[in-house]
Amino acid sequence: MEEYVYKDHRKLRLGYTTGTCAAAAAKAAAGMLLGGEAVEWVELVTPKGIPLKLPVEHINMSQESVTCAVKKDAGDDYDVTDGAYVYVTVSKIAQGFETDGGEGIGRVTRPGLDQPVGSAAINSTPRRMMVELMMEEADNYGYEGGLKAVVSVPEGVAMAKRTLNEKLGIMGGISILGTSGIVEPMSEAALVDTIRAELSMYHAQGQKDLIITPGNYGEGFLTDKLNLDLEHTVKCSNFIGETIDMACGFGMSSLLLIGHLGKLVKLGSGIMNTHSRQADGRMETLASCVLLAGGDADLSRRILNCNTTDDAVEVLWVTAFLQPAMEQLMRRIDSALKSRAGEDMDIEAVVFSNRYGVLGKTPGAEELIMLHRKWL
Repeated sequence: MEEYVYKDHRKLRLGYTTGTCAAAAAKAAAGMLLGGEAVEWVELVTPKGIPLKLPVEHINMSQESVTCAVKKDAGDDYDVTDGAYVYVTVSKIAQGFETDGGEGIGRVTRPGLDQPVGSAAINSTPRRMMVELMMEEADNYGYEGGLKAVVSVPEGVAMAKRTLNEKLGIMGGISILGTSGIVEPMSEAALVDTIRAELSMYHAQGQKDLIITPGNYGEGFLTDKLNLDLEHTVKCSNFIGETIDMACGFGMSSLLLIGHLGKLVKLGSGIMNTHSRQADGRMETLASCVLLAGGDADLSRRILNCNTTDDAVEVLWVTAFLQPAMEQLMRRIDSALKSRAGEDMDIEAVVFSNRYGVLGKTPGAEELIMLHRKWL
């Protein structure tokens, strides 16, 4: 498709979701089954309101059913399903309109996701689109019986190994996703939706105490250095504030945030989205903590001139101001986190560096660490 967005001064081409592929293939297969003639193209309008005309491939027609495929196009987004063929087989049934998953489509094994346990991992919007489009084809041909669409992606099992599906409790294949029908490159909404799905799953399981970490650095540190269990851990990427908001919405009892100084230092200035394009303030925050700890203007200038937080830690270590500055920083982080979370959820933080280990903890962090610690 030739639709574009501009992000970070780059022109990026939009794509369309696996859900759109499934809906388009369902419409095409239903039309061919009821009309008896093969089609080369199928048209539909995505929930976002963008009309698409997509090629229909790999057609296999019989009197009982029709199978066809639509190829996934992720645009300029990195997507493990880009280029995959999404197949749909439509067959006649006595009444109603049904959807299900076949080869390469995962099954939900844990509560709290978009679909109930035991169902194919085809989310609500793609299911609704498939049903509505099959109903339209039935009306077009005056067909009064029912239709069933079964979605399959032959490469889905292998693709799922490169996703979070297994952690979410979706086993045996990929998910058919999409709320807007459109893939937007570098989409923050998609990342936030993944975090929300994990929180929803833990909520449904009755798990009220979680660890959150921005990424792999945090996960490695909490297992290797703190001996904590990864079982109830959510990667929040840069979306610390939104993760806190969602956790509060799900009624979580506590969050333990563990992260590298390079990310979490920004919380000391109330920055809750830690991506560099949103805000920086790392050195300014550290320099102000140095002043609050009794450091002089010269030391603060040295911190401001550092390129990385690791460089700044080295300067503070040599000048014996590391601990006093970190104490000031942790006070500010503690205040920012508790202000965001409110009074109904405990929230604590641990900040570390790769070289010096734990740099600071908020006052109640040790209690939550003990809650999650693995006993050998």
